[in-house]
Amino acid sequence: MSGGEVAGILVAVFWAILVSFLAVVLVRLAQVLKATAKMVADVSEQAVPLLGEASATVRSAQTQLSRVDAIATDVQEVTSNASALSSTVASTFGGPLVKVAAFGYGVRQAMSRKDTPAAPAPGPRRTVVRGRTLPTPRRGSRRDRRSKD
Repeated sequence: MSGGEVAGILVAVFWAILVSFLAVVLVRLAQVLKATAKMVADVSEQAVPLLGEASATVRSAQTQLSRVDAIATDVQEVTSNASALSSTVASTFGGPLVKVAAFGYGVRQAMSRKDTPAAPAPGPRRTVVRGRTLPTPRRGSRRDRRSKD
């Protein structure tokens, strides 16, 4: 056998190994593609009913939202009516009730002054701060003090 024949045999053997390796890879790739096609078919079968259910859920939610919108409108109307009623009651009864309360307070004050003798007017108040005596605070504005002098 010559060197060319040996080289041809070696190339043929390597070529056969390469072809068999590629055949194995192609067979496995075909299996993966079949599994992928089956999975896509299964997902499609399950997705169609899910999309139908989702559509029905969206329609139901839209119906419920329209009901909630009607309820919110009614609540807003009731709130405005309650506010108007509250302001009407306050303006109708508020003034007289304040006057009655003020009258009652005045009567209580007058009765309490009648029962107790008048207390003597307190003398000038002095405040002590860290050992110092502060003068009594002045009362009135500067105009009042000028007119008294």
